[in-house]
Amino acid sequence: QVKLVESGGDLVQAGGSLRLSCAFSGSIFNWMGWYRQAPGKQREWVARITGGGSTNYADPVKGRFTISRDNAKNTVYLQMNSLKLEDTAVYYCKLAQNGMDYWGKGTLVTVSS
Repeated sequence: QVKLVESGGDLVQAGGSLRLSCAFSGSIFNWMGWYRQAPGKQREWVARITGGGSTNYADPVKGRFTISRDNAKNTVYLQMNSLKLEDTAVYYCKLAQNGMDYWGKGTLVTVSS
């Protein structure tokens, strides 16, 4: 059973930065991604990184967010810079492996003015 635990969510002022972490069990995955769900909205994809290290980003976060991984720590990160009020959401980590999807429980990011 793959387990994912997100951390790093916090209250931050607009323009500030945060780094989210997603620690996962095991070491092999097809890809991992970050999603977010703002109050009253559907969950949306934010960024992903493949097992080979390729990365992709949703348009609203391009140039501001960076997804990366530390293989030695079995952790994927989301560095978030120039945060905006609309980045406020619960951020979830997802791991895709051999046709199965695994989710963490999320970490709350609140951006204040």
